[in-house]
Amino acid sequence: MSSLVRVLLADDHAVLRSGLRLLLTNQNEYEVVGEASTGTETLDLAVQLQPDLILLDLSMPALGGLEALPTLRKLVPSARILILTMHDDPQYLRQALKHGASGYVLKKAADAELLSAMRSVLRGEVYVHPSMTRILLEDMLPNSQGSNIENAWSSLSDREQEVLKMVALGHTSAEIADQLSLSAKTVETYRARGMEKLGLRSRAALVRFALQEGLIKRD
Repeated sequence: MSSLVRVLLADDHAVLRSGLRLLLTNQNEYEVVGEASTGTETLDLAVQLQPDLILLDLSMPALGGLEALPTLRKLVPSARILILTMHDDPQYLRQALKHGASGYVLKKAADAELLSAMRSVLRGEVYVHPSMTRILLEDMLPNSQGSNIENAWSSLSDREQEVLKMVALGHTSAEIADQLSLSAKTVETYRARGMEKLGLRSRAALVRFALQEGLIKRD
């Protein structure tokens, strides 16, 4: 019995779908079970095929991906929905996440980023490209913090600081491990230890702190 991840491609450009199918087939861990070129077709195929993952374009005839999202979440609640779009407008990102998307990737991104995003959402995480993550988190920045966690930053080891900065910039544990010549497990240990010392519970909180303290730039 196949253990491949079942993927539904939803995009009105046949050439793009063909490229995605080839990319995923070559990974030996995905099975493209269907292709849809309109929003309404996406809904029908999602019900019929019950995919594990839907790669969804926002701009499609008949029914756009953004409009189809809430219905998809109800029809196939177990499926992860990863937006693959040309739109880098923060409003599209906000609406997509609001309506239940698991991630947001731009079509101009490299194949490696798309594959990384797919694996992230399949693990139950939310994936947003780092450049758009910062835009989104601007909405969450308070005018003043009045917190003492900046004092805890100096208590972190150099390596813990280095890892957390890279996490805040959007790098994955695998990427950090590669750049710092560490194992992914060691990176996760530094990350967890540093987050605990700072009293931060999520990556969003870490990015907010890093922006406020000037550890990373907004642009």
